[in-house]
Amino acid sequence: MTTQMDSRSSAPPPSLAPARPYDARLARWLVTPLQHTCITPNHLTSLRLLIGTACALAFSQGSYGFNNLGAWLLVLSNFVDHTDGELARISGKTSRFGHFYDLASDGFVTVALFVGISIGVGAVQGPYLLDDLPLTSASLLVSAPTLGWLAGIAVALMFVLRLQIEERRGKAGTQQASLGGFETEDILYLMPLVTLLDGTQAFLVAAAIGAPLFALWVVWDYWRGLRLPNVARANRPEGAQ
Repeated sequence: MTTQMDSRSSAPPPSLAPARPYDARLARWLVTPLQHTCITPNHLTSLRLLIGTACALAFSQGSYGFNNLGAWLLVLSNFVDHTDGELARISGKTSRFGHFYDLASDGFVTVALFVGISIGVGAVQGPYLLDDLPLTSASLLVSAPTLGWLAGIAVALMFVLRLQIEERRGKAGTQQASLGGFETEDILYLMPLVTLLDGTQAFLVAAAIGAPLFALWVVWDYWRGLRLPNVARANRPEGAQ
């Protein structure tokens, strides 16, 4: 997820820096004309927040059409999430409030996404999922809202811990894995394929399993980072936001 803090102090040398993601490059190209206008990164963060909320509301309806609408709104929200940070970097309009506002919006939109999907799936499929799956002599009864909140709480925990990791180790400490100009989170751009194939319920189940597992990895990374020096604070210029 993008942030609005100046990360030059923790950036690797240009020869060692990973290739910038394609969506970040496109976002920078689009917001470049805005750098000398009254539009601020916080305006773009608010726009992303509105789109992400509309995405969650669309998924909460549960119908095939609304799920496809929600998927495209998710793609748009995920892309707009890059624009605030890019505008902040090229215009110098950085602030600590903007950094936290961006992170809080990321967390809210992601949690709302899973909760919205769970409400929609529960409304269409019934309150319980996987109740026809035999497990020895019993059936597994899992409510859709439970799966949504499980994934959402795991994601919220990850956002809080990643913020703490960034405070101690700089932005490099939360750098996502990337390959060929794509980051891990870019898998969300495939959401329209999931909804087109009517796989929203499977996505919810996968998220409820995968998000807590990934949260455990972030907990371990956070615990490991507590034993490292506070690099970000040591490198932060005096008076920097």
